[in-house]
Amino acid sequence: MQELEKRLKLLETEFLNAYEKVGVKKKLIQLAKLEKETAEPEIWRDVKKATEMNQEVARLSSETEPWELLKTQINDLKELIEISEGSELLTEIEGQVEAMENEFNELKKALRFNGPYDHNNAIIRITSGAGGTEAMDWAGMLERMYQRFFEKKGFKATLLERTVGEEAGIKTAVYEVNGPDAYGFLKSEHGVHRLVRLSPFNANNLRQTSFALVEILPVIESDTDVQIDDKDLRVDTYHSGGHGGQGVNTTNSAVRITHLPTGIAVAIQNERNFHQNKEKAMEILRGKLAQMQMEQNAESIDKLRAGESAGWGQQIRNYVLQPYRLIKDTRTGYETADTDGVLDGKIDEFIDAYLENF
Repeated sequence: MQELEKRLKLLETEFLNAYEKVGVKKKLIQLAKLEKETAEPEIWRDVKKATEMNQEVARLSSETEPWELLKTQINDLKELIEISEGSELLTEIEGQVEAMENEFNELKKALRFNGPYDHNNAIIRITSGAGGTEAMDWAGMLERMYQRFFEKKGFKATLLERTVGEEAGIKTAVYEVNGPDAYGFLKSEHGVHRLVRLSPFNANNLRQTSFALVEILPVIESDTDVQIDDKDLRVDTYHSGGHGGQGVNTTNSAVRITHLPTGIAVAIQNERNFHQNKEKAMEILRGKLAQMQMEQNAESIDKLRAGESAGWGQQIRNYVLQPYRLIKDTRTGYETADTDGVLDGKIDEFIDAYLENF
């Protein structure tokens, strides 16, 4: 029993330190304030604001509830140990301590998300590299891999833009990913992904190397976080593309916004009207500029240097399917021979290795 008491005491000490680092008390105060405000009927006069506040309530609840639950369980078990005599409850108590230790180890992973945008939603943009159909097929495989990962993680992925390849795969696809710490989880995927395999599109079945670029951007909805001067923007409108049907706009509702100092351009056409397309394009542009700011260690957006962002020169992971089967991350050294599992969305180990090292 004394050994179990020591384990529980150590768990409690480490838990309380982590509880403070995560800022659970502060989040609970914010949550209580928001819950009070959202309970007022008047708030629904501004539907957009009310929706955003409810989303914030849901986020804060999901971030604090596991910590509060474990805190209660630790206190309850302390009381159980104090009133227990003999060894009839020893096995049960030991099992509960072990379960709480495992739960705490999972909760501690939240401490890895200490970047300025780690708790934000994310934009993922997949672009095929040079190589025609082979590269487009590889980009399509990556799209499927991430879709499977989102499903397993419980993330919601909303398609913003998608251009399919002529024969297979995609030229580009852009999704907004919503979920707890979405950007924190996905930022490890930012960079070039390289595939080596026997080509299914070559009559001689030769070995082929293909590349695809995956960009991960934080969703920054407020212009107060990333301030962009209107004079630095060029906004162009045009007819949206598509294959016809009810989803194709008949007005100049598609938007392309160019940030003149850096040359970054964002085009959106999938939303219902010009204003929604512009709002979504600005959201993505803020994410791109924030990503560049982190990459360049720039003090502000004004200090960014054009053309110096992560791109085709930064290869982060090799997916080798021939002549052997191995996927290896070039930054962390983590590797696995379970290529089928990874391509079916099992990328948690790569993400964990990255978060532990960076």
